[in-house]
Amino acid sequence: MQEAIQKADVLIEALGWIRRFRDKVTVIKLGGSIMEDEDALRYVLLDLVFMETVGMHPVVVHGGGAAISRAMDAAGIAPNFIQGRRYTDEATLEIVKRVLAEETNTQLAQKIVDLGGCATNLSHQTTNVLFGKKIQLESDGETLDLGHVGRVTRVDCETIIDLCDRGHIPIIPSMCQEESTGNLLNVNADTAATSVAQALKAEKLVYLSDVNGVRRDKDDPDTHIHSLSADEARQLIQDGNISTGMIPKVEACLETLERGVKKVHIVDGGLRHSLLLEVYTTLGVGTEIIHRRR
Repeated sequence: MQEAIQKADVLIEALGWIRRFRDKVTVIKLGGSIMEDEDALRYVLLDLVFMETVGMHPVVVHGGGAAISRAMDAAGIAPNFIQGRRYTDEATLEIVKRVLAEETNTQLAQKIVDLGGCATNLSHQTTNVLFGKKIQLESDGETLDLGHVGRVTRVDCETIIDLCDRGHIPIIPSMCQEESTGNLLNVNADTAATSVAQALKAEKLVYLSDVNGVRRDKDDPDTHIHSLSADEARQLIQDGNISTGMIPKVEACLETLERGVKKVHIVDGGLRHSLLLEVYTTLGVGTEIIHRRR
């Protein structure tokens, strides 16, 4: 009986958050090792179905780095990274298009349908919603060409919101269409998710990561930080307390907050039902980054 009562308490705790986030948009960035773990991925997608069912509007932006690397290896193409970004020539672009749009994007939507939800895959093969332009990097005064790599400059919010209003979960691959030429460009999935969240003025942006959020000591899970203000996050970076690999993600979180998103979360996607625990419980299981403390 006590166990049943505890379950009821959990539902009551969730009720307040369900009411608060009804009709609110949450962007979820899906990628990394979660995409390689069928069990972890299934729980994440099940969480998305729950979120949509209780009135929230989840929007998924996904990458496919490991699958792209495998496909390149099978094709005999050696991956080439420049300052952490994948150099994308014509041959690589064809693989990126196939893996992201034809395979991963379609498969994610179908998996959600199989779990009882409604999902629509949005890509150049169906309806493209991300538009952008090529980017180049500078190093020691020299321009570094990344090939067919871009950044998002415009998001078709109308199409995305229309799908949300009709009870569908939009699934968006990390590619954009170049405004000037119509050509497709490879986009970093983290920055694509940031652009979508900013354009939609989302209530939340959730990065599903391989760790349980920000830690004061990157090697010690017990130093996990549940909540940070933007100023506190900047101070941790300045003090060297945030690991090198986490810094770009936290900096992207800070930029996202500055552009209208209310909260950004970094959550361990491998933890069973981590999305629900982060969004619908008071303490959460990841790290939330907010503008400022009240």
